[in-house]
Amino acid sequence: MRDSAHSARDSAAVPGRARRGPFRPDLWLNTRQRNATRRRVFYFRGLDILGVGAVTLAGFAVLSGGAPLSARLIDAAPLGLGALAILVLLRSLGLYRFDKSHGLLSHLASVACVVAIGAAAAACLGFGWHGASTPWSSYGSWAAGVLALLLATHAAWSLLVSDWRRRGALTPNIVVVGATRHAERLIQEALQRRDLNVLGVFDDRLARSPDAVEGVPVLGEADALLNHRLTPYVDRIVLAIDPKAEARVRDLTARLGALPIRLTLLIDPKTAEQRNAALEDLAQAPMAPLDGPADPERRAFNKRLQDVVLASIGLTLLSPALLIVALLVRLDSPGPALFRQRRHGFNQEEIVVWKFRTMRHADADATASRQVTADDDRITRIGRFLRATSLDELPQLLNVIRGEMSLVGPRPHAIGMKTGTVESARLVADYAHRHRIKPGMTGWAAIKGSRGPMHTASEVRRRVQLDIDYIEHQSFWLDLWIIAATIPVLLGDRMSVR
Repeated sequence: MRDSAHSARDSAAVPGRARRGPFRPDLWLNTRQRNATRRRVFYFRGLDILGVGAVTLAGFAVLSGGAPLSARLIDAAPLGLGALAILVLLRSLGLYRFDKSHGLLSHLASVACVVAIGAAAAACLGFGWHGASTPWSSYGSWAAGVLALLLATHAAWSLLVSDWRRRGALTPNIVVVGATRHAERLIQEALQRRDLNVLGVFDDRLARSPDAVEGVPVLGEADALLNHRLTPYVDRIVLAIDPKAEARVRDLTARLGALPIRLTLLIDPKTAEQRNAALEDLAQAPMAPLDGPADPERRAFNKRLQDVVLASIGLTLLSPALLIVALLVRLDSPGPALFRQRRHGFNQEEIVVWKFRTMRHADADATASRQVTADDDRITRIGRFLRATSLDELPQLLNVIRGEMSLVGPRPHAIGMKTGTVESARLVADYAHRHRIKPGMTGWAAIKGSRGPMHTASEVRRRVQLDIDYIEHQSFWLDLWIIAATIPVLLGDRMSVR
């Protein structure tokens, strides 16, 4: 009976509500997609800056009786400083986080208070500089315009965020390791709160585990998480085992630490207040904070903005060259101009990467089970040129614009790619750490000479180490430097086999 239960547990699709569990979201978004949703707060703030700036320019026009730029500095400065105060307070008071614990009316009241403070500051400055001749009506019109604008935009933002939460776009997904009493209590509390999804339970002692914990299905052993189809959707792995079992904790931490997912040890809380605090930490999925360039969400947003702008410009400028290359590929050998391949993306998400076809269509190797060698007879004549210059990678600009890839990052490897006869992912313990960031068209490893196929375990280790070094030091300016260094590096590379 136990063996049959395990078979059912590991099957690809098991019908029935019990197998789905009580937390399965109606809207399935992977971690990359949910992160992108949270980072939309940066667009919110950008639109607020543009809106307040436009209203303030209109105020300048009223003060000058004509063009806004013709206003005297002493007349315009109070409105400008008042607008700046409003924007700074909105950010510093956390009014772009859209905290789920504050209702819409409370949020709008806070926005109104901020506008009142900014208007008061402008009025005080105006009175100090102009005395009795202060243009109060102009200040009042400006304050009313800013208030109406911000109340409208923040009401829209709040309703939109509420809709995202209702649909599960902001709800964190976790899996629990350990079918224990700690897991039972965690799931019971989570069922009452309904602000996080427990997708499943895994247990390294599967023979003794039940089929479900409080309705959440037990999906396999702990090691099954390393390649499970749910992994790209998981934001946090929670070890719900007794912390006193130190050897077991160390073993599971070492094994699951290979995944690019945050790992948390659940210390069994004794009081309701402690349990709520622990669950609040797990369920915390606010909009991305705006409070500093070192923040990882802000850095990720800057990277995405860099990708969209540069990839759009590149795709526009290179479109004639792309059409010519596509035509040459079709004329050189029978088959389509483009080649698709499933590769690993962020958090081990499976993505479809586009390239110009460089091999004969009948010899296309979608799984990279045989890596390219010198004088490889599968490569076409035009394919050799495209590989030598990396022009075959240019269609991946589409992957960048879609958000599946970045301009700079670890190169995406084919799923199941082998080095010799062994799957490359099995040669390095930290291999999956490459997936903590989106893959890139170029990267630190590429400009350091590690590009193309890897034929030995040492080459795999060097590639992974260079990728991890990049992830730990990634910045906007480092990405620009790598992009600038890529072309001369490729032009000077005559030894690499691709």
